[in-house]
Amino acid sequence: MTTHSTKQIFSRIAKSAGLAAAALVMAGSAWAGFSVSGTQLLDANGNNFIIRGVNHPHTWYTQQTGAFADIAATGSNAVRVVLSNGHRWNRNSASDVANVITLCKNNKLICVLEVHDATGGGEEGAADSIANVANYWVDIASVLKGQEDFVIINIANEPIGNSQTDEKWTNEHRDAIQTLRNAGLTHTLLIDASNWGQDWQEVMLKHASQVAAADSLSNTMFSVHMYQVYQNRNTIENYVSSFLSTHNLPLIIGEFGADHQGEFVDAESILAVAEQYGIGYMGWSWSGNGGCCTSLDMVNNFNANDLTSWGDRLINGANGIRETSEPASVFGAASTSSSSSSSTSTSSTSSSSSSSSSSSSSGGGVCVEMCKWYNDDPRPLCENQDNGWGYENNQSCIGRTTCSNQNNGNGGIIDVCSGSSSSSSSSSSSSSSSSSSSSSSSSSSSSSSSSTSSSSSSSSSSSSSGGSSSSSSSSSSSSSSSSSSSSSSGGDTGEVVADILINNDWGGGYCASVVVENTGSSVVSWDVAIAIEGQVSSLWNAKWSQSGSTLLLQGVAWNATLQPGEMNSSAGFCANR
Repeated sequence: MTTHSTKQIFSRIAKSAGLAAAALVMAGSAWAGFSVSGTQLLDANGNNFIIRGVNHPHTWYTQQTGAFADIAATGSNAVRVVLSNGHRWNRNSASDVANVITLCKNNKLICVLEVHDATGGGEEGAADSIANVANYWVDIASVLKGQEDFVIINIANEPIGNSQTDEKWTNEHRDAIQTLRNAGLTHTLLIDASNWGQDWQEVMLKHASQVAAADSLSNTMFSVHMYQVYQNRNTIENYVSSFLSTHNLPLIIGEFGADHQGEFVDAESILAVAEQYGIGYMGWSWSGNGGCCTSLDMVNNFNANDLTSWGDRLINGANGIRETSEPASVFGAASTSSSSSSSTSTSSTSSSSSSSSSSSSSGGGVCVEMCKWYNDDPRPLCENQDNGWGYENNQSCIGRTTCSNQNNGNGGIIDVCSGSSSSSSSSSSSSSSSSSSSSSSSSSSSSSSSSTSSSSSSSSSSSSSGGSSSSSSSSSSSSSSSSSSSSSSGGDTGEVVADILINNDWGGGYCASVVVENTGSSVVSWDVAIAIEGQVSSLWNAKWSQSGSTLLLQGVAWNATLQPGEMNSSAGFCANR
């Protein structure tokens, strides 16, 4: 954020437009602390952790240590702490940072530490380089190591200004990640977007996977700062949904307010979208903003009993901190309570789970209902709660209603089947407490540095019949990038092209989306044959069989028909090598 009186006030910016997965999550990371799994941030116990918190300008107000307890009292589960490496402001020493971490832990706050000195790099002449900021983290590594359960390192605040090259943001962050990893820092790393954090040129939206691929631990997440660029829900939701579906990496809204320098910010939609998509947010800021931006103070003069209208909205309003925040389980509390669900809900969802476990599957396989969370791998459905994220049976889970209410991407409740041939669908599943149906509505496009995949879905009924197709082999990739193989089939009236888009790769196996497109001029019902590596362990939203390295896929009732030019990526699979 650029609100402190000694910092550059930037010019107005024109508004621009699982089965295998669950096993992987339970296996955990090879290091202590937070870790990244698809679009989720997992705490040290393997629980999904959704950040709900506040920014605190510690480096300018080092005596305001009581703010940590005050912020915790709002219900926040995290605090983003402003630090300085000494380039522009007084350097926060290793001992001071150690004290900050202690204050966070004492108040059961996850500590997101950031260095502010590089803000506006390339446009702000006084800004330090990302490389120098990375060296600061190495300098104070002794107080960071051992705190991986409680600390996330936000390498540099808004370190790239406007109208800089994509390569500057990408390459400098890649180098910084490697600097920290080479120093033995295994913490989850958080990367701020370009354009003073607002990414109106979509640099991070295009290149996040490329940056994440530089992390030898695959433990990097990303942050967009939402101010006057984000003045309506469509802009906010399009950015969030596009980022998640494109990169399959965690995203948070690291800063936002209700206005910025006199311009409107759609904070209501930011809060609603963050809750809908299960991503974190951190409002700017607790107190002490400079003359341009005092409206962004949450309390007046660091007095917790004197909330501003912005502070009251963020803390006490709908989708705000008190309503949605859950403490990190490393402090001894479950990430999401399942005991609040009624006994009837437990009974009905258990019955639903039982019935889904016995779903039909030709070839001796078994199908279970799971949640396809946007473009992520399938995740378990909660048995004891219908809304939000939970933790049951030693793994994270998603409530049925939350899963079904996705508005973008190709998510929803799906059948995940094991065996040589199985039938899966996204038909509705009901319980006494709620009735939910899978959703694969809305068109969205997704891309990565190595391949591009556009996806859209339609709900229609058709028999599955179509021409055969041939395919080229797929190649593996890390979870932060994707690779594809394609096949095509011709017919009298249409042609179907199929691509494999790898979303997650852990060496011994991988999960991928299957993207089918009708490139012809007439409606077709698709079936394709694609070459894959390994043996399919689970597959969703298609009828299938496998012979050697050839996977035969056919659409199910709701996704079998493709209109001319239509693309659908609702089908997918996991395979063991």
